[in-house]
Amino acid sequence: MPAATAKSTPQGAASQRAWWLKTLHQWHWISSALCLIGMLLFAFTGITLNHAADIAAQPEITQRQAQLPPNLLALLRSEDDAQASTGGDAPLPAAVRVWLNGALSLELPVQAPAEWSPEEVYLSLPRPGGDAWLRIARDSGEVEYELTDRGWISWLNDLHKGRHTGWAWKWFIDVFSVACLLFSITGLLILKFHAANRPSTWPLVGLGLVAPLLLIILFVHS
Repeated sequence: MPAATAKSTPQGAASQRAWWLKTLHQWHWISSALCLIGMLLFAFTGITLNHAADIAAQPEITQRQAQLPPNLLALLRSEDDAQASTGGDAPLPAAVRVWLNGALSLELPVQAPAEWSPEEVYLSLPRPGGDAWLRIARDSGEVEYELTDRGWISWLNDLHKGRHTGWAWKWFIDVFSVACLLFSITGLLILKFHAANRPSTWPLVGLGLVAPLLLIILFVHS
C-alpha cells in the first residue's frame, strides 16, 4: 500500500499541474481575444500621442447661424430669470432644444448644462476629436454655432484618453483594462510553468522590468 501511494503521488501532481496549465491557457486566450482590438487601438494611438507635434492637422471649422422664433425667444427670456440674473447652469428648455436640433441639424444632449447670463445662453459641446459651442443672445434671439473638427487622428487620440467620450466608453476602458491585466497575469503564470525548459524566460522578463525603470531614472525628470 505505501508503494502504491508513492507511485500515485507524482501522477496526481502532474495531473494537477496539467489542469492549472490548461486553465491558464484558456483564460489567457479568452482575455487576449477580448482585448485584441482595443490593444491595437491603444498601441497605435500611443504612437500618435507620442508624436502629436509631428503629425500635422488642419482643423476644419463649421459655422452656422439662425434666428430664434419670437415665441421661443420669449420663453428663453422668461426661463429661469432669477438664475440668469445671477448666473448659473441649467439645461435649455425642451422646445428650444428641439427647434435648434431641426434648424441647425444638431443633436443636442437633453441634459447638457447651459451657462445662463442676462445677455446670453452659452452651451459648450466638447467632443472627441474636436470642439463645439452654441450661443443664443437673449435680447435678439440670434443663434451662433461653431464646430471644430481636428481630424480622425485627434478623434482616436481622444478615445485613448477618454476625453469627452461619455460613460459607455469609460466603462469600456475599465473592462478593457481588467482584460489586459488578466491577459498579462495569466501570461506570466504560463511563463512560470514553462521557464524550466526555456532558460531565457526570466532574463527577458527582467529586461522588460529593468529597461523602462532605467529610462525613468536616467532620462525622465520631473
